[in-house]
Amino acid sequence: MGCICFKPFRRSPSPSIKSSIIKQINNNEDEDGSSCPSFREFSLEQLKVATNGFSANNIVSEHNEKVPNIVYKGSFNDGRMIAVKRFQRLSWPNPSEFIEEAQAVGRCRSEDMANLIGCCSEGHERLLVAEYMPNGTLAKHLFHWEKRPMKWEMRLRVALHTATALEYCNDRGIDLYHDLNTYRILFDKVGNPRLSCFGLMKCSREGKSYSTNLAFAPPEYLRLGTVVPESVIFSFGTLLLDLMSGRHIPPNHALDLFRGKNYLVLMDSALDGQFSDEDRTELIHLASRCLRPEPDKRPNIKFLLSALSRLEKRAESWPNVKGENIPAPLYTKPSTKKSLRLSPLAEACWRVDLCSIHELLEKLGYGEDDVAVTNEVLYICL
Repeated sequence: MGCICFKPFRRSPSPSIKSSIIKQINNNEDEDGSSCPSFREFSLEQLKVATNGFSANNIVSEHNEKVPNIVYKGSFNDGRMIAVKRFQRLSWPNPSEFIEEAQAVGRCRSEDMANLIGCCSEGHERLLVAEYMPNGTLAKHLFHWEKRPMKWEMRLRVALHTATALEYCNDRGIDLYHDLNTYRILFDKVGNPRLSCFGLMKCSREGKSYSTNLAFAPPEYLRLGTVVPESVIFSFGTLLLDLMSGRHIPPNHALDLFRGKNYLVLMDSALDGQFSDEDRTELIHLASRCLRPEPDKRPNIKFLLSALSRLEKRAESWPNVKGENIPAPLYTKPSTKKSLRLSPLAEACWRVDLCSIHELLEKLGYGEDDVAVTNEVLYICL
């Protein structure tokens, strides 16, 4: 990365001029006419006010020992919502390096991304400021749905928008995305999927935490502790697995299913009737290519974009081709308020979740103790 000029460190502006500065930020538009404000530096005081003093009630991210950096929601005086990522203390000891990387990411502007609009570097504090997406994460809508699961067409749309965002970043010279997963995909106010800009920056100057879950990390990261642009393709493959199955399947387990051609176990049963066998096979093939252990044998992002575009177009016409009377799946989770409490296997059968049924049958000793399995199935039929 070449040398990037940045504004010298400034003291925090006084509260008397803060609102006028924020108003100027909010009214500023990019040259392309986007409503997203241009990148700038914020003061720590501005972000404290916007997040109500970094209140725990404003936390919107998963955070633990593996994910120490916290994301808060906040708002400016005029109501504009923001997302503020606060890095762990001493993650970026050199403020110049932090601002330089943030500025590089801040020049990216895409409708497929939750864009970076600013940063803050004061003392030991390092913070990023991005557009706020009010409709939650892909993880929430894919894994924790309450009324009905995400449809096949929408899942393909998520994959396509994510690939488009990654290609845009590649064209801008940013070819690494850190820890690509379902928590990095957000939905804006009208329900469009967007890729979080936070993954474009390392979690620390050393960049040692490419993935928060080693079971889903690329093989080259596990072997050498390093990543290459093709590592992002591997992570994209794990995202495709999540979209297909509706579950978080470790890549090693998925590869075993690929080799055994256990496609029925791979696919989310809630998607039955929403795609052709050809489309299912093509998406599974794409995911398996992304998960190849050798980085140079994985497809590039342009190839994935082309393939996903074809799949999305076919998904749009699929009901018309097969007939308009195909009902949308209406699976609902059993209510916990009912007097009858279902066992885990019964609930899996209720949802027609073949993956969960398979795992539970194994735990029950299927093939070893047929009596136990029979008793459980009899209970479901009652």
